Order: sequence, then C-alpha cells, then structure tokens
Amino acid sequence: MATKPAPAPRWTYTEFARLPDDGNRYEIIAGELYMRPAPRPLHQLVVYNLAGLLGPFVRQHNLGWVLPGPIDVLFAEGDYLEPDLVFVRRERRGIISDRGIEGAPDLVVEVLSGSTADRDRGVKRERNAWFGVLEYWVLDAEAGQIEVYRMLEDPLNPRVVRDTLAWQLAPAAPTLEIPVAEVLRGFE
Repeated sequence: MATKPAPAPRWTYTEFARLPDDGNRYEIIAGELYMRPAPRPLHQLVVYNLAGLLGPFVRQHNLGWVLPGPIDVLFAEGDYLEPDLVFVRRERRGIISDRGIEGAPDLVVEVLSGSTADRDRGVKRERNAWFGVLEYWVLDAEAGQIEVYRMLEDPLNPRVVRDTLAWQLAPAAPTLEIPVAEVLRGFE
C-alpha cells in the first residue's frame, strides 16, 4: 500500500522573523527556506545606480515609493521574499507595513549573482507572477542587459533591453528613460 508523503511544513511570519540576523539573507519561497550570503559590492552598486534613477523620478511625479532591499515582501504564509528593489504605486500605499510589503509590489527587481541566477529567473519569477506582481526585472551586469517580464502579458518570456529601458506605469503616465549601461556600470 502506497503512502502519501508528509506535507511540507509551512513557515509562519513569526518563525521567519526569528531567523538570525547574521549577515545572510533568508527567504521562504513556496514553503522552502533559502539562504544566501550578503550581496557583493558590485551587486549593491547596481541596486544603488537603479534606485538613484528611479527614486527622483518617482518623487518628482508623486508616483509612489522605491524601496531598495533588504526588504521583506510577504505574499502569503510560506512565501516571504527579499528582492533587491521594489516599487509600490501611491494608490497602493496600504500594502506597506512595519513588517514589509504585504502583497504584490508593482515592480520587483532582482540583480543576478552567480549563486542566485537560476532562482531569480525560476522560482522567484514564478512566485512573483503567481502573486500578481505587474513587472519583474532581472538585471544581468555580466550580459549587459535587463530582462523585463510583464507578468500579465507573458510571465515566461522577457523583453531583453541592452540600451535604454522606457519605464512607464500607465499609458498616460510620464516615461523614464533608463540607460542600461548607467545602471549596470561598476567601479570604473
């Protein structure tokens, strides 16, 4: 007689919040615990470069909030991700709490590193699509490109941008021209 495997344990937010503050970054994705070391300096510089372009544009047009990581995105019990950068539109302010972002941000950004590339393009992209993130960007400094996933249109096939990314929240909203080389530049 075959037996059913035991269901995977579910992590509560309280359990997740008790993970050690030891310099590593922890995520619970679809009930699985993932740990990675703190990001490398180039990774953080790329996040800084992008936040430096998005932040002033968002403030100038009163669009919402750009929040660089580490920040917890709490999708549901057993799904607590920590992206590199998120954007939340002003009219969705209610999803920002003291614990983190409790719901789907409008934009989630991940900067690739060797140890996270498969996860960022795989299970994290899938979970962000499942929970309703509108746009998911993967910044690949090594390839010199940004992969733009429009989750409602085609969550599997990104538009690959190597020159300038035109970011617009809605058809009538202002557009920010983002030079990919400027975002991905390192310590020249």
